[in-house]
Amino acid sequence: MIHAAFIGLGNMGYPMAGHLANAGHTVTVYNRTPERAAQWVGEYQGQQAETPALAARGADLVLVCVGNDDDLRQVTLGDNGAVQSLKAGAVLVDHTTASAAMAHVLDQACRDHEAHFMDAPVSGGQQGAKDGALSIMCGGQDGVFERVRPLLDHYGKSVVHMGPVGQGQLTKMANQICVAGVIEGVAEAIAFAQKAGLDAEKAMRVIGAGAGSSWQLVNRHQTMLADQYDHGFAVDWMRKDLDICLAEASRLGTPLPLAALVNEFYKEVQAMGGGRWDTSSLLRRLQRRRD
Repeated sequence: MIHAAFIGLGNMGYPMAGHLANAGHTVTVYNRTPERAAQWVGEYQGQQAETPALAARGADLVLVCVGNDDDLRQVTLGDNGAVQSLKAGAVLVDHTTASAAMAHVLDQACRDHEAHFMDAPVSGGQQGAKDGALSIMCGGQDGVFERVRPLLDHYGKSVVHMGPVGQGQLTKMANQICVAGVIEGVAEAIAFAQKAGLDAEKAMRVIGAGAGSSWQLVNRHQTMLADQYDHGFAVDWMRKDLDICLAEASRLGTPLPLAALVNEFYKEVQAMGGGRWDTSSLLRRLQRRRD
């Protein structure tokens, strides 16, 4: 058993940290809203720290899961950030969906403290975090990955070493490019089925059994048909992720025409007041435009 710190107890981090505690590891948590950390401590066995630095003090493994590059920089490199307290040989694992450039910044900061770093963004949503069934995409040294993997297995059903630092974040970008295109396809298929007078529920079920199937279609079509959009990843966060994808693609000189188009569609959803709706709300955009 190890001493771990978990920084960031949002919809994803809260159950992820819980899986570590349930496995018998000693877990110290930090959250910018202290009441959230207190709630976690009341539900699981663990300790609450007042700052990221105090959470990381003495820990063998420090895990971070926050919103974006700025949040990540604050809790790791800012005043009372976790990096300043890393002991020699400790590992900082970042589960945030952030830029590859930020991963390299954190890698160097850890090296300066004789510690190690691995970027490890996740996919699978809040339900995947609760079920311990996330897909985790890891970038770092081979030895660091092998050392950390048994801990990530507590909440990951697929934990894959993609290569050096930054490769995990680049893989997550590819994941979000796929997700954006697929969700728009499902939304268009439902809108088409409805306009054509089909039983849209029946149509999605038969499509879901064939080559047109996807996780998004199987798991989201019923809530989309019910006009319910509080079941998954928020539009505001997807916009953040797609902006990261498009910036990296521009740096690489590779076009992402579909991702760029869907990003514009999500801007329309935000303008409709849907920033906190889940990403399948692209259907509501189509229905509004049709009406």
